[in-house]
Amino acid sequence: MNWFDTAAYAADAGGAPENAALINILMLVGFIAIFYFLIFRPQNKRRKEHVSLMSSLEKGNEVVSAGGLVGEITKVEDDFVKLRVSDGVEFRMQKSSIVATLPKGTLKGLDS
Repeated sequence: MNWFDTAAYAADAGGAPENAALINILMLVGFIAIFYFLIFRPQNKRRKEHVSLMSSLEKGNEVVSAGGLVGEITKVEDDFVKLRVSDGVEFRMQKSSIVATLPKGTLKGLDS
């Protein structure tokens, strides 16, 4: 046996397995299932929760906006709400920028 022999001998090439198409289809179905359960389903759930939050906004709710403003709703319009953030200071904001409602009395706790 020659240790410095660089000749490589290739093995006979085997054909593709008979069930390769089935394995490929199963992997494709698996990837689709992963994308559905990890991306599409949670995103749809978040969207539905946000739509229900926007439809439940009413005068007197204490809310937080996407920009971090905290205030009390003084008027609800079609696509907008008026938000009182301080005495004599009101903003008109889109409903879609409201990300959460706060429990009643939270603003008074923040002031003190």
